Amino acid sequence: MTAPLLELRGYTFQYRAQAEPTLHDIDLTVRRGEKIAIVGASGSGKSTLLHALDGLIPHHFRGTASGTVRVAGNDPAQVPLVETATVIGTVLQDSNSQFVGLTVAEDIAFSLENQQVPRAEMPSRIRRAAELAGIGDRLEDAPQALSGGQKQRVAIAGVLVDDVEVLLLDEPLANLDPASGRAAVELLDDLHRDHGRTIVMVEHRLEDVLHRDVDRVVLMSDGRIIADAAPDQVLASGLLEEHGIRPPLHVTALRYAGAPVTAAQRPSRSTDIALTTQQVEAVRAWVEEGSPDDGSADAQRSRDERSGDAGIALDLRDVRCEIPVGPDRSSVVLEGITAQVRRGEMLGVLGSNGAGKSTLARVICGFESLSGGELRIGAADARGWSLAERGEHIGFVLQEPGQMLSRPLVTEEIALGLRARGIGEDEIARRTTMVLEACGLAPFRSWPVSALSHGQKKRVTIACVLALEPEVLILDEPTAGQDFAHYTEFMDFLRTLHAAGTTVLLITHDMHLALEYADRVLVLSQGHLLADEDPAVVLTDPALSARADLVTTGLYDLARRCGIEDPHRLVHRFVAEDREVRAAQGDAG
Repeated sequence: MTAPLLELRGYTFQYRAQAEPTLHDIDLTVRRGEKIAIVGASGSGKSTLLHALDGLIPHHFRGTASGTVRVAGNDPAQVPLVETATVIGTVLQDSNSQFVGLTVAEDIAFSLENQQVPRAEMPSRIRRAAELAGIGDRLEDAPQALSGGQKQRVAIAGVLVDDVEVLLLDEPLANLDPASGRAAVELLDDLHRDHGRTIVMVEHRLEDVLHRDVDRVVLMSDGRIIADAAPDQVLASGLLEEHGIRPPLHVTALRYAGAPVTAAQRPSRSTDIALTTQQVEAVRAWVEEGSPDDGSADAQRSRDERSGDAGIALDLRDVRCEIPVGPDRSSVVLEGITAQVRRGEMLGVLGSNGAGKSTLARVICGFESLSGGELRIGAADARGWSLAERGEHIGFVLQEPGQMLSRPLVTEEIALGLRARGIGEDEIARRTTMVLEACGLAPFRSWPVSALSHGQKKRVTIACVLALEPEVLILDEPTAGQDFAHYTEFMDFLRTLHAAGTTVLLITHDMHLALEYADRVLVLSQGHLLADEDPAVVLTDPALSARADLVTTGLYDLARRCGIEDPHRLVHRFVAEDREVRAAQGDAG
């Protein structure tokens, strides 16, 4: 057997500023040509494990370590960081943070310039890396002008240019729409299968990762490895659920139907699982046990009770938005958008990167101007309102936390907007405590913002806006990069706000979020409104999903394979059961 390419033995690490180790007695071996997915809740040590391998520990992150780490036979702590970088390339969750060049080609060339590679050699190496990453046709474009999926490919090309053996990826799918996420998974599979790259990725979106084969799933919890086995074994073990990780939806649905999967059935993908006759019958009976309307009528009644006669929160009529792209040229980003949002409704806004979802939110908030049409907030025409006037009614949480954070401490950041509105200190303290608890940030209330992870910073931005108690709350990808436990905790809190009458717009790539929480969804594509419909109907419509660069979930495949004529009935049954299970777990806790 060949020697391991990456190896940790009895490895423990404690950050200098922390009271307890983040990693405990880690044993992990990665051989050349393997593809491994690492999953675990936030704080389980996944990113720290990657930094132990890529040399950022101890060259950038200081602390106390014991045990051994080997990368291609070397201890990363004992060799220069640049030497480890010739073996390992790291792709961060936020691709924007890795860009340094004005064009894609310049960005890919950055590493070569640092290594003083002769200029004559650079063009061919840049082209090869770009072609491997599937971005060879955009070398002259500015990285910031690309879609989320294209940015991810530029970041991958930036490490492939060094001909590294290993790609370490930290949440590579977090900011990608479903179609772009699948394309990224397929790209990584090509690099692994056709070009011999070793792949180690940390990712919460396990169902998307398993769109292509992986050799092993490593499950982490509290800084320890709980499981390290083939995906089918891990899915059938029940360990994912025990440690707060969401399995693929079809696996959970079969368990709810009383027909759990076995490893021998190859449950990783809904299209490949070897369903038994008993499982098919169990799923059909489970769906029939649901209410005749599959919960959709109950959801409508709940919406009616919340909204009553309160009327419309947002009214968009033939909305058009053009954004300047040069001195004499503009681009139409939204065209002919007509939709109403009722008070107390929770609405999902779906579509691919660049479909116009965030622009629609910015138009509502006043950050972008209407080029045509009408926008009413409540009963008032809001076209002449100032940003401050809109801010009294609308709260907007941006996708990138760095665009919203300005204070050094977490509590100072939350208090900033409240003090600007003249709210008293006692009320500021009450609201701060409430939103810190709701967003899972209570342990970090005294922390500096700079010490938080990307996901934790995102929760801070959500807490800041929630503290202002807006009438309409717009969240741009609120759960991206969040583990299932924090995701559920936050969304359940959001549901309590919603039940109390807050109108919520969720701009999201997360199909489960749309199914579980949205009353209905708007589907955008290339600035046009494709659908205004029940999310279960949208996400069981392959033609519509394809037009909008969405993907049907594993629930659709399960319904089709079980001969259920109306797949959205299975989806509604699943959502109802999922809510009951989580409510029972909450009561038991």
